[in-house]
Amino acid sequence: MIKFETLNELCLMVTCQGGGDFIYTKAGAFIGGECYGAKNYNFTKVMLGPEENAGRAFLGQLTRRFAGENLPLMKVDFNGDSITYYANNQQHVVVYKLQQNETISVESENILAFSRDCKYNVRFLAQGVISQKGLATSTLTGNGPNAFVAVLVDGNPLVLSNVQNGSTIEADPDAVVCWIGSDPEFRTDISWRNFIGQSSGESYMFEWAQHNPATIIIQPTERMSGVDVSMDGRITGSRPSPRR
Repeated sequence: MIKFETLNELCLMVTCQGGGDFIYTKAGAFIGGECYGAKNYNFTKVMLGPEENAGRAFLGQLTRRFAGENLPLMKVDFNGDSITYYANNQQHVVVYKLQQNETISVESENILAFSRDCKYNVRFLAQGVISQKGLATSTLTGNGPNAFVAVLVDGNPLVLSNVQNGSTIEADPDAVVCWIGSDPEFRTDISWRNFIGQSSGESYMFEWAQHNPATIIIQPTERMSGVDVSMDGRITGSRPSPRR
């Protein structure tokens, strides 16, 4: 049996009891481990993806590369009782346990680890013109009793939800880490002011209306992405992508 827990906000602690299980993690995220007796876990680089079928794995790899959602993965196999630890550049770690058929939509760069009871996929939102965030997203769907997901956040996360109160939620797509529930609608506010450098700085938004219940995790930093539509090149809410 596998269990995910957050340790000191910056680390993921994975406890395995009995062995015979495995997880997927971001490649290179392992920082330490302990087991009873000899070492009983090992690491394998995942060449194509977490899909078990070779054909699906190859097609999935092509889709992820096309969508910009490619994620270098490492498989960790457990053969006994052990505790292993994972982290990434001092980013905060948020752990969520998915219910059966419940789906979390998350940026691939924000995935730290997920258990074997999660089904991984990439889907297109058909919204990505101005913000890279709108084009595609990785999804993890609960497919068993131990469907754990560990997500990376730059700083302490802000969690907003309209599931209970039916409110309308807006969020900057470049600050959104993930959401559980309905997909957002994409709102833009581009006018002639953007082209003369008089934009408000918030030219596009994700919106979850009352009829789109969801829980959203937002980080206090924004990615540099999208298209700069101002004449003077200053930050306008449509930010140029950095060179990689």
